[in-house]
Amino acid sequence: MKSIAALQNVVTPWSEGLEPSGAELDAIEVELPLILAERDLLDAQIMTIDRTPTEVDERRIRRARNRVLAARRDLANRTAGSPVPGDAA
Repeated sequence: MKSIAALQNVVTPWSEGLEPSGAELDAIEVELPLILAERDLLDAQIMTIDRTPTEVDERRIRRARNRVLAARRDLANRTAGSPVPGDAA
């Protein structure tokens, strides 16, 4: 039996440049507050998947949604004047 892998080209060749660049890490750091706020909103929504949300659950989701909106606003205001490092022009 022949090896299938030996007959195919490598899809993603190994490269030493697989680590994110400094500019990419800076862009992630700029977006991190939004990423964390979205994660918290998702956590709040997941907690209520299999049950009826209580008043406390609804309040938690509403506050998490407000944090996401605030983080999006802050990110938009921060990057409106200058491009995000590593972002295509």
